[in-house]
Amino acid sequence: MSIKAAAIWAPAPATTRGQPTQLSSDPKGERIAYANNKSIFLRSIDNPSVSTQYTGHTTNTTVARFSPSGYYVASGDSTGTVKVWDCVGEGTTKGTYPIIGGAISDIAWDGDSQRIIAVGNGKERFGHCITADSGNSVGEISGHTSQINTVSIRQQRPLRAATGSDDSNTVFYHGAPFKFETMLREQHQKSIYGVAFSPDGSLLVSVGADRKIWLYDGKTGAAKTSVGADEHKGSIFAVSWSKDSKSFVTSSADQTVKIWDAEAGKVSQSWRLGAEGVVNPLDHQVGVVWPVGRSDGLIISLNLAGDLTYLTKGTDKPQRVVQGHQKNITAATTSGSTGSSETLWTGSSEGRIYSWDTTTGVAEIANGESHSNYVSSLASSQSSRVSSVGWDDTLRTIDSSTKTFIGGVTKTDGQPSAVATTPDGKVTIVATHKAIEVFDDSSKVSSTPTKYSASALAVSNSSIAIGGDDSTLHIHPLPSSASSSSALKESKSISLPGPQITTLAWQGQSTSAQYLAVGFSNGKISVFDTSSWEVAISRWSSHTGRITSIEWNAEGTHAVSGSLDTNVFVWSVEKPGRRISVQNAHKDGVNGVGWLGKGKIYSVGGDAAVKIWDVAFS
Repeated sequence: MSIKAAAIWAPAPATTRGQPTQLSSDPKGERIAYANNKSIFLRSIDNPSVSTQYTGHTTNTTVARFSPSGYYVASGDSTGTVKVWDCVGEGTTKGTYPIIGGAISDIAWDGDSQRIIAVGNGKERFGHCITADSGNSVGEISGHTSQINTVSIRQQRPLRAATGSDDSNTVFYHGAPFKFETMLREQHQKSIYGVAFSPDGSLLVSVGADRKIWLYDGKTGAAKTSVGADEHKGSIFAVSWSKDSKSFVTSSADQTVKIWDAEAGKVSQSWRLGAEGVVNPLDHQVGVVWPVGRSDGLIISLNLAGDLTYLTKGTDKPQRVVQGHQKNITAATTSGSTGSSETLWTGSSEGRIYSWDTTTGVAEIANGESHSNYVSSLASSQSSRVSSVGWDDTLRTIDSSTKTFIGGVTKTDGQPSAVATTPDGKVTIVATHKAIEVFDDSSKVSSTPTKYSASALAVSNSSIAIGGDDSTLHIHPLPSSASSSSALKESKSISLPGPQITTLAWQGQSTSAQYLAVGFSNGKISVFDTSSWEVAISRWSSHTGRITSIEWNAEGTHAVSGSLDTNVFVWSVEKPGRRISVQNAHKDGVNGVGWLGKGKIYSVGGDAAVKIWDVAFS
């Protein structure tokens, strides 16, 4: 057997309300770079399902910027560390440089791809200038009294740099080495969120929370004019120039993106994003980039929800909206027929549920009212319905054909840990910390109290298996219909002293299911023969952390497992000692795995990404 990576379906950029999010494009206009959790993602603009992931940081990342040469990326994190790494080869880290004592807010490269200025919220200083290859100091970033939010370097000589800060001041620097030249105090009255030199170096623009836009001479730093008074009705979070330096684009909390004629100081085009007439904080436009290497006028804007909206100069409607999770993916399942027509469903710790087209890798958020927080489990059936439970103590149902929540919100008696449905979708079982509940079309028909807190649940056509914190495997016969389940009767209990049961998986949802795989908190997996309830396989024991997910392939010959140890394993029933693995599949742990047809598996985890793997059994 062998396994290799087939695709990374990247998460959305991480965002923070009331703060700008920096986006960067490569010189060819082919990829964008952004931060999410502890990773940096480089994502194809034209084919967003193609991306690469850099995992060199050990804490949450905050910003990434392509070098003008296109060969390197500089990225920063919450500890004030900047890493420079190769973005055209294997992602090798070229240098690791501690810059400040707090989070990095922005990074800028000089035109020679030799120097970097990194800024943020430090303790002793708010920024520093270094060489990209060695980290040697080549200047001092001074003059500010609060966090620096943004920085830009003029790409022509003589070198100039500018920074904008929460102290409402713009500081202009001469270089190299970079040193303080002048402070511009009168232009902005609130935090400055974006500064950018035009590609030809003739102008500098600044934007901020006071909704103002200022233009400066790119060589001297002298203030020239303020443009667009009262055009934006909310904070302006980001600004980016067109490649001809004649126009720039701004994005704002008023849910608009505007193109400006730099010479005339007038708006040449404007888009309002989000539902018409509806004010929604999630539609605040907190980042924007105008890729300089393109000739099609494409602009990419980012909203607070993480949606990347593709806008084209001269057209009124968005060309495309790219969606994805921003937080840890906590649950996953598939619906539809096995193979190319399957849909992957994922839920995350912020309560969102997305569907993924497994042929294109395109994500779409489920329509309607979702969970308010952590999605703990997802389950699907052949009836085109997907059930979800979350830590808001609710059960919800999605019509997989329309990708829409249907029915009402059903409250559970306690915090649900897992949900499962029969193949025909007629019966839904929910396990909570104090009961096992049975539902018929989202209506509760029975609740069986338990003396244990359920930690795992699996349903076949004939039985229900439940794992609890009492280190016992509980087996119940499945009622013929939900209406007949006045109370569940336990038919068997198997004491398994030691680690807690964390996940369960039947070998196929059929009455002939022979095996039940049981995953434990210590990384071990035991496979029970259900005809005798003896352990049939005990050699699946290579994980070193909590087993979070197990799923059998359709043939029942192999199983895939994921664990908090960050690894994915594929196991063989015929040869239990034979296995293949993906080490470090997901930073911060694997939370879900499964099969997509024959020879293909998916995995999800703490990095908010979905990954696809090709498996060969020969």
